[in-house]
Amino acid sequence: MKMNFKNIFAGLLLLGSVGVVNGQFLSASDTSENSVKRYKNIINANKEIVDFIENSLAQKGLPKHLRNLALIESHFNRNITSGAGAVGVWQFMTAHANQYGLSEQNRNDIYKSTKTAVISLSKLYKKYNNWVTVVAAYNCGEGNIAKAMSAAGSNQYHVFYKFLPNETINHVNKYLNACYATDELQSVLTDYNNARLNTVFFVNGGSGKNIGSLSETEINAGFNLNIIADELKIDVNKILAWNPGIVDELQSKGESTLYLPMDLMPDFLLRKNKILSRSLKEVK
Repeated sequence: MKMNFKNIFAGLLLLGSVGVVNGQFLSASDTSENSVKRYKNIINANKEIVDFIENSLAQKGLPKHLRNLALIESHFNRNITSGAGAVGVWQFMTAHANQYGLSEQNRNDIYKSTKTAVISLSKLYKKYNNWVTVVAAYNCGEGNIAKAMSAAGSNQYHVFYKFLPNETINHVNKYLNACYATDELQSVLTDYNNARLNTVFFVNGGSGKNIGSLSETEINAGFNLNIIADELKIDVNKILAWNPGIVDELQSKGESTLYLPMDLMPDFLLRKNKILSRSLKEVK
């Protein structure tokens, strides 16, 4: 039934949004010869580190263009420290590093920090389903992304970006420029546009009336739907209505896609760890 929603309304998503897919919602802001040359020169000057990063990404099934995140973060300089205290090639803040078990002193270790970055980026992609939002979240944090989504009433970067810090907006622009220089921009934008199809319309009783839009995330059988409802201050029957068959799917497969209205999804993502913790305690 969920797939039917996607198939039926995919065209409406494309037609009803501002712009068209082929024209792209996002693009590189600097495609000058000097910009392309600058990025390529930095990559060529750090070939050994770049090769290691690309291999580490490929081993985990991540696209090689994510090497451009390290490119714009640090120019591959493992000894750099930002004014805010971020350290190393991946510019880890202490709190971010500790979250993944990377010690403060190992933030400039190219091997350990890259391993940590790969884990962090994988987790972010599972959450946001597109690399543009991942790059934004890597820069400003998941909390700021959730606030921006809530303020904009949308989980699409080209809509909520205006509610992000200017530094983050510029960071994403730099990433797109770097990907243009490495001939990978189209791959990033295609990934972004494909992710838009993961937002589906919820239709009331087959009447064809759009009563809202749902965005999706993945949950496992550890989540208790009643606790999700309690944390979001809604009736659990609403969750069941938005997610027909979810109970059976969680029981049989151990995981399922969870659909929630776009205005509720940021709240769920902010409370996700708390909800899971409460759910597991209730099982005990």
